[in-house]
Amino acid sequence: MPFDNYLGLIQQNKYVYSLTILLAFYILSKLVVFISQKIILKLTEKTKTDIDDLIVKKTNKPISLILLLIGVRLALSPLGIRQIVLDMLEHLISSLIIIIITYTTIVIFDILIDTWGKRVAEKTKSSLDNQLIPMFHRFSRIFISIVGLLFVLPVWGVQIGPLLTSLGIAGIAIAFALQSTLGNIFGGMSIIIDKSIKVGDKIKLDAETMGTVEDVGLRSTKIRTFDNELITIPNGKLADSRILNFIQPDPSVRVVIEFGVEYGSDTSKVRQVVLDTMQKISNILKEPAPKVMMMEMGDFALKFRALFWVENFDIKFDTKALATEEIYNTLRKAGIGIPFPTRTVYLKEKK
Repeated sequence: MPFDNYLGLIQQNKYVYSLTILLAFYILSKLVVFISQKIILKLTEKTKTDIDDLIVKKTNKPISLILLLIGVRLALSPLGIRQIVLDMLEHLISSLIIIIITYTTIVIFDILIDTWGKRVAEKTKSSLDNQLIPMFHRFSRIFISIVGLLFVLPVWGVQIGPLLTSLGIAGIAIAFALQSTLGNIFGGMSIIIDKSIKVGDKIKLDAETMGTVEDVGLRSTKIRTFDNELITIPNGKLADSRILNFIQPDPSVRVVIEFGVEYGSDTSKVRQVVLDTMQKISNILKEPAPKVMMMEMGDFALKFRALFWVENFDIKFDTKALATEEIYNTLRKAGIGIPFPTRTVYLKEKK
């Protein structure tokens, strides 16, 4: 039988015609899945990136489902369904197609965000994937879902113009109400991206705020002081603060010990004695080499400064205490006097 006659015979029976359309789109949907898995996926596996592989794996079935829904929509037309029912079914199918497209877009954005976050985290060795990636996922899903809803509403005859105006006014009001919170969130994002501080760093903000960073969140940062007190600082304030970081970019720390000896002491001997003492302390680094410098001829003493470096901040204070004690004992054994503050008072007798 010629193909034209066969097609005409199918069209004469509306049920057969509808079933043929539905079957054709069903086969087409399965063909899309087969081609993407067996052919396109083989090609994407040869590329250097995994993004295309993940996108193909995650989107082939939603695309096949969209084709199937289109087939259902076209298959309904020849059946002679009442127009009001047909319109309702068309609205429903169109909404489902928009929802699937929205879901597919969310999946693609999730893949892109995860891949980008992983690459940045590997390069910076930061906690970016633990802090920002979930937030980016949440924001992208909310935004794409809202856009999808704005496409669904006109399908059901809802005018979105007044709705957008209302949302704009509400958004401005919410932004003003959450100004402080949003400032803290963006401050947290800038801290994480700039890597100015991270968990475990020893930092100093001012004379009263100094300790170890325990957590860098999106809204606030927690610092454990050396007195074991937990301080929570809003990230908006922290981002605008002057931060002294003892760990970055180099964990080694310089230690300064100031001392004075009495006038008449041999300055060369003082320097050599103190240098020999510091070189015997195991925690003091050989490079940069320790130094002893005479800084000032003070009111009652020759003022010196001993400088040396230790490996990290954790051993700074213990090493400084040990070195101070050793310098004192060494000077005393060498016969170099450490004077008390003195003042000469002249008394004038009134005649």
